[in-house]
Amino acid sequence: MEDFLQQLKALSSAEDFLQFFGVPFDQGVVNVSRLHILKRFFQYIRQDTALAQADELQMFTAYRGLLQKAYGDFVTSTPAQEKVFKVFQDTDGRQHVSLDSLKTSMPRRLAA
Repeated sequence: MEDFLQQLKALSSAEDFLQFFGVPFDQGVVNVSRLHILKRFFQYIRQDTALAQADELQMFTAYRGLLQKAYGDFVTSTPAQEKVFKVFQDTDGRQHVSLDSLKTSMPRRLAA
């Protein structure tokens, strides 16, 4: 189990994860959604409570399935539609900042 976890720690890019788990992928999808795919993958891992009791082969198989699922989310959808990151969850990706909050964040001499 420790060997598997060490191998996972060595992975850094979406391509590294996809190649390690043998998940076929389209580079164009990864180029647009790499961070979203990885974040969704880790969200799926956190939701799967059965993984804590799995052996190395079971864990590899489960992680592979979760990564395929995360990647698949972005093959058929977009990061804006999937809303993985908070910026997409808040008012459809638009931030609203009031004039008053801008004034209070500025140094006193500029705000006047």
